[in-house]
Amino acid sequence: MTSHVADVSTNDPLFAHTREALSRIATDVIDLAKVGGASASEVDISEGFGQSVNVRQGEVETIEHHRDKQVGVTVYLGQRKGYASTSDFSGEALQATVRAALDIARFTAEDPCAGLPDVEQLMLGPVPDLDLFHPWAPSVETAVNLARECEAAGLAFSSAIQNSEGASVSTHQGHFIMANSLGFLGGYPTSRHSMGCALIAADEHGMQRDDWYESVRAATQFPPAAEIGLKAAQRAVARLGGRQCPTGEVPVIFEAPIASTIVGSLVHAASGGALYRKSSFLEGALGTQILPDFVVLEERPLLRGGQSSAPFDGDGLATRDRDVVRAGILEGYFLSVYSARKLGMAPTANGGGSHNLFLRDTRAAHSNLQSLMKTMGRGLLVTELLGQGVNYVNGDYSRGAAGFWIENGEIAYPVEEITIAGNLKDMMQGIAAIAEDRLSRNAKQSGAILLDRMMVAGA
Repeated sequence: MTSHVADVSTNDPLFAHTREALSRIATDVIDLAKVGGASASEVDISEGFGQSVNVRQGEVETIEHHRDKQVGVTVYLGQRKGYASTSDFSGEALQATVRAALDIARFTAEDPCAGLPDVEQLMLGPVPDLDLFHPWAPSVETAVNLARECEAAGLAFSSAIQNSEGASVSTHQGHFIMANSLGFLGGYPTSRHSMGCALIAADEHGMQRDDWYESVRAATQFPPAAEIGLKAAQRAVARLGGRQCPTGEVPVIFEAPIASTIVGSLVHAASGGALYRKSSFLEGALGTQILPDFVVLEERPLLRGGQSSAPFDGDGLATRDRDVVRAGILEGYFLSVYSARKLGMAPTANGGGSHNLFLRDTRAAHSNLQSLMKTMGRGLLVTELLGQGVNYVNGDYSRGAAGFWIENGEIAYPVEEITIAGNLKDMMQGIAAIAEDRLSRNAKQSGAILLDRMMVAGA
């Protein structure tokens, strides 16, 4: 029997505190900071709850429920900054937290770049609804049945699937309020739910593990639980018989689930913290070509239902859609108010990080991985990366990898225990094509990426 998931609507309050109650607490904290002598202050208040169920070999391993809340207070004494937090919303606890933040600020060195945004930079007006809140409160029985269905489908896929690391179903819903002494106050609710499975295949050559998962805003967006388990099983079985491949410089494809790591590397190098610390190979690269002219990197923070959508950033600045890279040219960095001041630049509403990134090939010539493999002909398809061998100062890149060797555009055999190496600057410039098979579960999305060459160390 196939299980189904759906949003649950209820008249019962989901949270212990209403949005109005959180707003009152925020206003009270700002007032307390002012009375205490703060020249400026900001407060973040959040509350959330959810559950997680883990099943292994059909048996329930863990059932966890969580409910948490926090008030974080930042105060400024001129350009000295202090921060303190508490999970106690009582008046006494809030007063003590503000005093603690003020005490910290008094012993902190002045930072000429510290402080709230300029008032004209703050988001004004109502907060748009970006369709980020779809609460789901399945019973424990429902969640367990979904996890069992997911795992059972994978275990039944092949006799080669001989063990399981388990299947899980988790839910989370939360809301927050952010406010500061310049008059900004905003917040909204969000939800995020996930389902996944990890399986182990075995044959005479040994064992191989792989997994699959989905992460959604609304439970109705989940595929059938069995599909997730089957995907994990197919990936594990396909890896059986893995061996090393020839050593040499060859074309390399990063499949979609890990292609997002290239986007992540670009974001890290283009972020304010790395730039003002002079620890990025993209320092001074603004306005220069860092990708081929057919590649664009889009940031879409206002995408409805997006994995990383946000109407305003962690500084209270309104977000906006933009092309970070257009026609291969780096058009912008990822800057918070603080990092922008350190660099003498304008902030980009990225306080707290990037939002919904899409790396695209404007030619749209390859719809899927198979098309990209046909174009490559011979080379390496990478499906797993190991280790953290990335030097963001100079771009050097060296990581353990596993995947498949490709001959004549088809998978020849699985590959393991190899190393791939290159330089991120060359890798980004060497993008030959990007497929359209992006995964909606990722906040940084890219289809499979074909690189013209990397050094592969195998047999």
